Amino acid sequence: MYLNKVIKRSLVAVCASLGSLAITNPALAGDLPIGSKDDPLRVMMIPADTGGADVTEDYKPVFDAIADEFGIHFELKAGSSYAAVVKGLCAEQTDLAWYGAVTFGQANDLCGAELLAVDVKKGESVYFSGIYVARDSKLNTLADLKGKSLAVGSVSSTSSFNFPMAMIINANIDPVKDLSKIVIAGSHTNSIAALKEGRVDAAAASFNSWEKAVNNGIIDPSKFKVLAKSEPIPNPPMAMNKNLSPELKAKLRKAFNNIHKHVSAEKIRGYGGKKVDRYDADYPQEKMLAVLKKLSQVTDDLKREIVDKAGER
Repeated sequence: MYLNKVIKRSLVAVCASLGSLAITNPALAGDLPIGSKDDPLRVMMIPADTGGADVTEDYKPVFDAIADEFGIHFELKAGSSYAAVVKGLCAEQTDLAWYGAVTFGQANDLCGAELLAVDVKKGESVYFSGIYVARDSKLNTLADLKGKSLAVGSVSSTSSFNFPMAMIINANIDPVKDLSKIVIAGSHTNSIAALKEGRVDAAAASFNSWEKAVNNGIIDPSKFKVLAKSEPIPNPPMAMNKNLSPELKAKLRKAFNNIHKHVSAEKIRGYGGKKVDRYDADYPQEKMLAVLKKLSQVTDDLKREIVDKAGER
């Protein structure tokens, strides 16, 4: 079900409204949980559609293993939206959060959220966004999207909205003026479904979500093709409150760097609950933020215009 116009606008605006919160609600390290059994670190997971129905169940085994092996205890919960997970960390309601790259950038800007770790699969700590079309369409380059319709996921999503929009802009297409229609589907899965059902000419989603749809028989790869693939995007990061003590931050990094040595491979899960090989807690935060700078053309004002366009009937 698509979000109505009011809700969609609030998703864009809520992070901007957090700026004052980050300033007026500072916390001291002594006010935050210490990660003991009686005072666990609060972890919030961003909603995603690549894992099970309850993403906290996907992650619980590895967090339980960290508690057993490194003595750091956690309380897990799922956020209701991308914006809610940003707000949770910046409002001192959570201590760790798993974000998409763009939402990490928002949390870093608003309250100094620090990179803790990214997940690694087959030696890679990056993933890709894509724009997909019907194989028998006459669309062969991004420039061909002028006058066509596009489905995207959440406005806060890195790979189903922000990177695809940046790719389109770099192809000299104004998404507001040049696209005939934009459907904000709310998730990668819904964006892909809009293309499959013929409601749009093109759809944006991560390659992970597209491949999952193909592997699950939702999409017939003989009927669709990749119109464009993004540059490498750092895997969605786990972030931590900047006010945690230096000792606890170091202990967390050690735990995430080494937990794969202590548990079965089935317990190592990444963003959205997908199976990964390990975590990299040494990935440079500067490298993550440098990639996000490339999205500077996808401004908040442009997002609001896109939301307005998507709300047109």
